[in-house]
Amino acid sequence: MALSARNKISITFSTIGMTDVVFNLLIFFMLTSTLVHPHALKLQLPRGSVQVSAKPQTTVSITSDLKLYVEDQQINFDDLEAVLKQKLGNNIDVSYIRMDLAEQASVKEASK
Repeated sequence: MALSARNKISITFSTIGMTDVVFNLLIFFMLTSTLVHPHALKLQLPRGSVQVSAKPQTTVSITSDLKLYVEDQQINFDDLEAVLKQKLGNNIDVSYIRMDLAEQASVKEASK
């Protein structure tokens, strides 16, 4: 006669609930650690010998009636290159020029 136990004890441990708790704690500590010390590292960045000006050297504006201005001086479109060379010298760099365009004007119409 073979007698066997009807109720077997399961010796497994479910970690599903534990992973949820760990991930929630991880997110909580990541968020709060950035709020406590936002500038934990004090970085000293190297300084270059040449500083680039953030301000534009000149401004080119196109009005709604398609008139072209360099700063406060009205010019023709054909004279734009010569005026910019005069203002900036021979070293014309696009980063030193600010363009202002009226809402009603379009660039294609202004170049005509």
